[in-house]
Amino acid sequence: MEAFLLQILNGLDKGSAYALIALGLTLIFGTLGVVNFAHGALFMLGAFVAVTLSRLLQLSHKASEPSGTDFLGNPRYEDVLYVQDIFGAELGQTLVDWAVPVSILVAIPVMLLIGFVMERGLIKHFYKRPHADQILVTFGLAIVIQEVIKYFYGANPIPTPAPDAFRGSFDFGVLLGFDPNTIIYPYWRLVYFFFAAIIIAAVFAFLQFTTFGMVVRAGMADRETVGLLGIDIDRRFTIMFGIAAAVAGLAGVMYTPINPPNYHMGMDFLVLSFVVVVVGGMGSLPGAVLAGFLLGILESFASTTWATTAVPGINQIIIYLVAIAVLLTRPRGLMGRRGVMEE
Repeated sequence: MEAFLLQILNGLDKGSAYALIALGLTLIFGTLGVVNFAHGALFMLGAFVAVTLSRLLQLSHKASEPSGTDFLGNPRYEDVLYVQDIFGAELGQTLVDWAVPVSILVAIPVMLLIGFVMERGLIKHFYKRPHADQILVTFGLAIVIQEVIKYFYGANPIPTPAPDAFRGSFDFGVLLGFDPNTIIYPYWRLVYFFFAAIIIAAVFAFLQFTTFGMVVRAGMADRETVGLLGIDIDRRFTIMFGIAAAVAGLAGVMYTPINPPNYHMGMDFLVLSFVVVVVGGMGSLPGAVLAGFLLGILESFASTTWATTAVPGINQIIIYLVAIAVLLTRPRGLMGRRGVMEE
């Protein structure tokens, strides 16, 4: 039972990342009809927003120490952070420690802007083109973004720690009545799961309960009729593209303490997230979220020692095996809609 619960927990944080990326992919496909293979790059860019802000907050300069000179009579110097000069020593150090959560405030406008520029500058020219053209151009864009990140940040992963308050692990065993140290789980992975749940709930609430969201859902169902009512549905879909980019970016920001960012992390998640979208059902937002958590948990169980011993390499292919099984029995996915990508 302890091992079972631990694997469930392990699957939730990875499933959260899959669900958030797949949610953004489905938003773009459902509104614009575009298969966006650059969406994984947006996840990566969000992670590197956190890396960039963390580096900026740690910029320092030399300042003479109050203690005066060393034993040779030379003045002593210490590194002082610029952020401490601006906000004071205590608040400045707090901002450095909480660089990842603070990055959320920076990532939202940055990712919205990137999404708007991407949609207006490139994606809009491929609305009526075949899906193969969309895949080729967006995949090419993803490679370009990946190489730009590699040029400026290098090829090695960049550790970006969580705040001190969330380092360490939580003893789930005691909470559930087990012996102490039976089920230990990192605090930040729990934070990531709850963060993903909040973002997913916010997106669904926005689409369900706001006038803007209702118009967008109507446009997803019948774009032409909504346009005939005098509503600028194209502008609203552009905003939705920006929101989808922001969701992917926020997923990347909060994932940095779990997996140190590198230039190919977007590609690592992209293929798996597309599998999640297909399993959940193309164009189905609830299906994308359900499939994301389901496949994340299955991948966690497939990574256990007994699973890899019984079937070597099963952890690498379990998601694809599930996808094959689902599509053989339900060709539209778990919650797919009739007519989506069936022309």
